[in-house]
Amino acid sequence: MAKKNNFENIVDFFFELGTLRKVIRAHQQALFGNDASDNIASHTFRVCFIGYFLAQIEKADAFKVVMMCLVHDIPEIRTGDQNNIHKKYVKAFEDEVINDQLNGLPFSEFLKNLFFEYEERKTKEAKIAKDADILDEIFLLKEYSTTGNKEAERWLKNHSHSKFLNTKTAKEIYKVIIKKNISDWWKTFATFNKRR
Repeated sequence: MAKKNNFENIVDFFFELGTLRKVIRAHQQALFGNDASDNIASHTFRVCFIGYFLAQIEKADAFKVVMMCLVHDIPEIRTGDQNNIHKKYVKAFEDEVINDQLNGLPFSEFLKNLFFEYEERKTKEAKIAKDADILDEIFLLKEYSTTGNKEAERWLKNHSHSKFLNTKTAKEIYKVIIKKNISDWWKTFATFNKRR
């Protein structure tokens, strides 16, 4: 097979990334959910913003954290997402996947190194990126529990996710998530006056 030029590889990778919108998150099985908007792409979007803020507050390399947040789940395009039940029985070869996905792309070594650094969780940036991943799950549990999902409410009250947070900032944000109402963000500026 003839080797593709870099632009063909890049376009193929971008098409593959687009399928993240179709990869439903596996916790829906255990939460008895059916939320098509809860996919790996929407998860990654918020994780990146959470990671950016955590990195700035914790005085870490924000660019590196955001890039880790971007790459942390891309193997799931090919493996699917797995919850903790699946992980007991199914082995996802994410190292192979990330190598196959990124081979032939410019800057691939940089992206691979970020992925593996994230997976090892030894650096400050990797721990912050993981905190962002966990916090997104906690935000989601709060949103689901507020809208009536009793299983999500039970998970949230169990506090099992929070014990895995690494940074002081993430732990403080967790406390605020638990206290806040999910609609508080718009109540200070929304108007209910009718306009003619």
